[in-house]
Amino acid sequence: MASAATAPPTPGNLKRIVAASLIGTTIEWYDFFLYGSAAALVFNKLFFPDSDPLVGTLLSFLTYAVGFAARPLGALVFGHYGDRLGRKKLLVVSLLMMGGATFAIGLLPTHATVGTAAPVLLTVLRLVQGFALGGEWGGAVLLVSEHGDARRRGFWASWPQTGAPAGQLLATGVLSALTALISDAAFTDWGWRIPFLLSGVLVLVGLWIRLSVDESPVFKEALARAEARKSVSDTVEKLPLVAVLRHHWRDVLVAIGARMAENISYYVITAFILVYATTSAGVSKQTALNAVLIASAVHFAVIPAWGALSDRVGRRPVYLLGAAGIGLWMFPFFSLIDSSNFGGLLLAVTVGLVLHGAMYAPQAAFFSEMFATRMRYSGASIGAQFASVAAGAPAPLIATALLSAYGSSTPISLYVIAAALLTLIAVGLAKETRHRDLSDLDAVDSGDVARSDDPVKLHGA
Repeated sequence: MASAATAPPTPGNLKRIVAASLIGTTIEWYDFFLYGSAAALVFNKLFFPDSDPLVGTLLSFLTYAVGFAARPLGALVFGHYGDRLGRKKLLVVSLLMMGGATFAIGLLPTHATVGTAAPVLLTVLRLVQGFALGGEWGGAVLLVSEHGDARRRGFWASWPQTGAPAGQLLATGVLSALTALISDAAFTDWGWRIPFLLSGVLVLVGLWIRLSVDESPVFKEALARAEARKSVSDTVEKLPLVAVLRHHWRDVLVAIGARMAENISYYVITAFILVYATTSAGVSKQTALNAVLIASAVHFAVIPAWGALSDRVGRRPVYLLGAAGIGLWMFPFFSLIDSSNFGGLLLAVTVGLVLHGAMYAPQAAFFSEMFATRMRYSGASIGAQFASVAAGAPAPLIATALLSAYGSSTPISLYVIAAALLTLIAVGLAKETRHRDLSDLDAVDSGDVARSDDPVKLHGA
């Protein structure tokens, strides 16, 4: 029988917990993706005006990539304190940091006003965004994973993952509405600021919802055991990072490899496409934004379905399907965009995001099931965010540079295919985690944590 600390929450409580995680991740991804879209559309003109248009875009994407560089640091800091103090407290901090930085970007002076100080300030705020997002993802998915029913963990944990397409949908929708309602000149002059300033309102809503939920019962029970051990033996608990590297280094490597195709393909499909479609395929900015908008809605809908499927057939089969599919889709993807019609563009992006969802949906449960509770925030965050530096951060930069150097989409397709192969190898070598019980992972807990490759301790019936 489950203890009081680990008893499953009522359906109503679980839905509120899912909503709290989802609203927070949606706002944080809205802020993050809004920057990426603005980097492709206007930041090259406003903050790097002396450059060639394509070079300006590269410099703009470079500040975009800087946000990724801060994510591993955010993962380390938030992971450490999230494993020591709890998930909920750190999620509130990450939301406030992200929203504050995004609101401040909307108030920034441009290069025409303050010169080189403008891109410097933009880069600093982007670093704050990346630091906050580095701590957000792990906490949000763990809060749901540690509350939810083990038999449906893949489904419930996939809902915070829908925050990415929801944030993309919201960011692209606001930008699309503005570009439709005001002229290009007005958008470049002042209209681009509106979506960033809206973040302040969204943060207040997210904060109100997030403060209403309880801390993870699995974490509270693990913390109580750690305190009891300390009172009896007066031993010093190992730092979460040290424990992760000692007991779960293989799982960290698997997580990094698993994210390569997922992360690279996503930013090629949603960020770089705004450059490629408008410069090489001759598609209007509005048409490209509309295609990403509709495809993001489909992406949002399919993620829970993929998560539910991972509960039935396992995390690995669904993940492998997505990685193989995205690799095979890259050449058709660019061919459809080159057709320069909305139908082809929409099909290219939609299929790409559906296949991406097959990797992204089971990822939350998959990573959560690899680590013990008192190191889970650190382990999941480190694996996810260190991969983002090598994958998502340079993806738009590399894709833009390849397009500039070769004038063709072929090298970009090969780049994504190489990432897909890395993910296939990493996930193919991983163990299936669908039957793992999070409480069993904590049977011994930190200091003598069950190893991730010990089938006796980690696998449930």
